[in-house]
Amino acid sequence: MKPLFIGLQMSVVLGFLIVSYYLGRPVYWEIRARVTESVKGTSLTTNGISVGFEQEDANISNGNSGKRDDIVMEKAAGTEEDAEHFELEGSSQISSKNGVLKNQIWERPHGHKMPPSNAFMLTKEMVNLHAANNVIVVTFANYAFLDFVLNWVRHLTELKVFNILVGAMDTEILKALYWEGIPVFDMGSNVNTIDVGWGTPIFHKMGREKVILVRKFLSMGFELLMCDTDMVWLQNPLPYFARYPAADVLVSSDEVVNTVEDEHLEVWERAQGAYNIGIFYWRPSEVAKKFAQEWLEQLLGDDRIWDQNGFNDLMRGKQVPIDNGDSGLFYAYDGTLKLGILPVSIFCSGHTYFVQALYKQLELKPYAVHTTFQYAGTEGKRHRLREARVFYDKPDYYDPPGGLLAFQSDIPQDLLTSGKHSVDTHFKLINYQIRQIRDALAIAFILNRTLVMPALWCRLDRMWYGHPGILPGTRTRQPFLCPMDHVFEVNNMLKSLEEAEYGPLIDFREYSFLENPRLPVKMNSSKIIVELCMEEAEWCGTDAKGVNGKLKLPKNSTDDKIEAALSGYNDKKIIQFSTMEYVFGGFTDKEKERKFRKRVKRYTGIWCCVQNAQPGRIYYDMYWDEKPNWKPLPPHSHEDDHPPW
Repeated sequence: MKPLFIGLQMSVVLGFLIVSYYLGRPVYWEIRARVTESVKGTSLTTNGISVGFEQEDANISNGNSGKRDDIVMEKAAGTEEDAEHFELEGSSQISSKNGVLKNQIWERPHGHKMPPSNAFMLTKEMVNLHAANNVIVVTFANYAFLDFVLNWVRHLTELKVFNILVGAMDTEILKALYWEGIPVFDMGSNVNTIDVGWGTPIFHKMGREKVILVRKFLSMGFELLMCDTDMVWLQNPLPYFARYPAADVLVSSDEVVNTVEDEHLEVWERAQGAYNIGIFYWRPSEVAKKFAQEWLEQLLGDDRIWDQNGFNDLMRGKQVPIDNGDSGLFYAYDGTLKLGILPVSIFCSGHTYFVQALYKQLELKPYAVHTTFQYAGTEGKRHRLREARVFYDKPDYYDPPGGLLAFQSDIPQDLLTSGKHSVDTHFKLINYQIRQIRDALAIAFILNRTLVMPALWCRLDRMWYGHPGILPGTRTRQPFLCPMDHVFEVNNMLKSLEEAEYGPLIDFREYSFLENPRLPVKMNSSKIIVELCMEEAEWCGTDAKGVNGKLKLPKNSTDDKIEAALSGYNDKKIIQFSTMEYVFGGFTDKEKERKFRKRVKRYTGIWCCVQNAQPGRIYYDMYWDEKPNWKPLPPHSHEDDHPPW
């Protein structure tokens, strides 16, 4: 009778695991951990899916097991023999207990074989090995964000922060990070290696896995700084968090109006923007664990809830002040969790950093920048960090094939400041710059060079909804140096298009590229400067030779004349135009012109948005000056609501 009873138990457990696996791997691993504990005799209270904290088995990893049929490691079988072989090749990289990797950050592994899969399991021993003062700093990503992860780690290690772990959501990034010498654990997510895009089902799945990780680290007893990969640390933040030892959670904010002018926490009663979970710090208090558990159950119970919305809904449940508390902390969630809102001037969003430059106005040193409030997907995020010179690219990025084309942008003062800041004056300023950039793109297209974009100036802010030009209460100066994605569709500019129809890709670099300290010295020392001249002058002509690093080019030169004049300087890394006014006189090659126009028409985006208008967006137009009586107006109808191509 007893064997029969045990057999029935095992059948139920096996069936339960199979069903839960197909419900989704995060759920599967939660259930697996609980069932394992149940078999060991741990008493659990189950309510549907059990995701409690009781007696957490630190050796059970979210997304890892002995059986890994779904992950094929290159040159690794995961056997004891392989583990033994790896220890012989690089014995300093695996600890003697449980095969946990222990190499230093940026210390590339010896040998050529991957360790067995259990070396990448998220265990308490692994976290202990990398934590400092019981604090661990964590991010996670799939392969599409590898360069963001490398940048994130590089900034932290330059700040002497080494208590880092990175969660790998697919096998490719796990292998890549391992061979780069970055502490990595396998989340077993098996998401796509491509950029999944904001708001997609996979994006929401990734958010749920973040919550699982928060719960996991808290259950192990660690303090946790969890970050998204699309942010950069500019100062070591750990001493700042240590100022608030009573806090259960410290969180960044999408608030765009600062309530403090120093490094104090925001005044919570006035800072009503959404809490942004791209940066938050947790302490393993009982109430924090309780919150994390309820947050996870909420998300697993309804896959339509965005993880950040779920966090905000729960945290705003019961908010009350702390008696005699002047630290900036307040009670949230159930009225017992101590929460603090990080100051938006130094834990910056994409708005407070790139648009308001709030830290400069307040003369503060920022701790972090998060690439929120931007408009061109992952490519736009990357470009913004490059504009700020806080993105570490590979060396070949700084020396593109074919060389660079740059120009000095001259903007009349009246376009910047004359008259009221309005839609009309904003578009006059932007259109003037668009025309110059269009000509520069044409010359880069002709010479097959990479264009260094000029700095863009705007008179109005951009948002997703109607507003009066700048957001009320913000410190946005007018005019302001605006991110490129405010005007141009950075993602479209980088999109691979059929060359037979659109001509070759016109590569580009950020406006700050030539001032980047990572630029090789050889670049600026190999330059020809192009100045304009009147064609009738005897010393002006397409056959003029560069003298003292300068070349005279006739105004309004056509494509064939530009090619004839400049093709002899292919050995120069940089061709620098002193101006882009009256440089380009058009194409003589009409087929080349057709392809160019078809390509660059897709480059411009929208300004958004006119108040009390539906739709309220206005499309920028690369060829606005060819349309008589063109005016910056929203589409008259939904039928007219499309880009100008």
